[in-house]
Amino acid sequence: MDASAVISIEASDRKKLRKNVIQIAWPAVTELILISLFGAIDMIMVGRLGAAAITSVGLVNQPIFLIMAVFQALNIGGAAVVSRGIGSKKYSDANSATRHLIIITGMLSIVIIFPAIFTVAGIYRFMGAEYEVISIGLNYFKIVLVSVIFQNIALSIASVLRASGDTKTPMIINVVSNIINVLMNYLLIFGRMGLPELGVTGAGIGTFLSRVLAFVLLTYLLCSSKGDIKLKLKEIFHWDIKTIKKIVRIGMPSAMEQFVLRSGNLIFVRVVSGLGTAVYAAHQISVSVLSLSFTSGMAFGMAASTLIGQSLGAEKRTLAEEYGKETRHLGSIIATIIGVIFFIFSKQIAGLFSNDIEVIQNTSGVLKVIALIQPFQSSQLILAGALRGAGDTKWPLYSTIAGIWGIRITVAYVLVVGFKLGLMGAWLGICVDQILRYFILFWRFKGGHWKYVKI
Repeated sequence: MDASAVISIEASDRKKLRKNVIQIAWPAVTELILISLFGAIDMIMVGRLGAAAITSVGLVNQPIFLIMAVFQALNIGGAAVVSRGIGSKKYSDANSATRHLIIITGMLSIVIIFPAIFTVAGIYRFMGAEYEVISIGLNYFKIVLVSVIFQNIALSIASVLRASGDTKTPMIINVVSNIINVLMNYLLIFGRMGLPELGVTGAGIGTFLSRVLAFVLLTYLLCSSKGDIKLKLKEIFHWDIKTIKKIVRIGMPSAMEQFVLRSGNLIFVRVVSGLGTAVYAAHQISVSVLSLSFTSGMAFGMAASTLIGQSLGAEKRTLAEEYGKETRHLGSIIATIIGVIFFIFSKQIAGLFSNDIEVIQNTSGVLKVIALIQPFQSSQLILAGALRGAGDTKWPLYSTIAGIWGIRITVAYVLVVGFKLGLMGAWLGICVDQILRYFILFWRFKGGHWKYVKI
């Protein structure tokens, strides 16, 4: 089987290979860049309310990411099954995986989210928030939690569409919903056009409305689709235990990976929040900027996952490997350019988010660290996406355990608490973490065992 794939690769034009990668990746790159920009704009608006407001919003992210870990894992499992189904032209399998993924995501979201709503104050206290931060963010936290139910289902639909090769539809929907988010945030945070001035709570309402919109549009488009992937509502509760087991089996290592990542970040944030509200505000701004630098790695990782999954479904292993190499090459080039921009304009970027001198100085230093890790960060994200697309989800888990718990938390704690290096010490821990994960995943990808994983 693999010999025919070799012939196919030799006969094909390298430009055609790159064209296929770019065709899948560019909508995802555009989508993630715009979403990150919109997120940065949101943080800029919240930043005008003061350091306590930034912190109240920032502290919400980590526990929500932890809650969402199981759903991200299900998406990875579902997407792997869908891409293999598309590649092998078994469209009924792909549609069955889509149906099961959406209904499981919806039911689990309701079960997990609603109990969490009644514990938001306790979560804030666990994260080390001061009284002012809790009082400002309490309603925001509750509103955003409810919106996560709609967001989870929308993310599931988007993941199967990307797995089928359709990256444009999720891009358009997410860009539109984020434009609505920014607009509503502006109107409700500052009380424009006759609407009440709600501050941080207004930001929560804007987020809720945008996520509901994305959910409605993606559900409608999937139900009315004329493509290979379509959701038939009359079959929504038709269960196939084999499909469920397949999604869970592939997604379980990713669930553990996400749990390790998010729980580790919770402890990491707990260390940073102990440095004070102003320092944590700088940290949160740095995280917002970091999300911009994730875009190329995540987008090309999505492309690698889709193209490798479809290639392996068609039993073209050599083609799958070539797609992995090409996505990493292109993603690294873009990441390096982003790093240069962050390094040169670190102070100017920090000044967009806050006019507090201490916050700007701390953020500017961190952005230089972020700039230096760009090629490693991008490559590890792409290689992880490639392995997940092949169904080899255990090694991204192993790399995350080694990076987050072995390096990030340990180094951050030693440098922040032991050597008193403050925020810079914490981010040096992130830097070493990203480099270690890159080498682990590169070694696994180069070994080639992922090409023979059975789904």
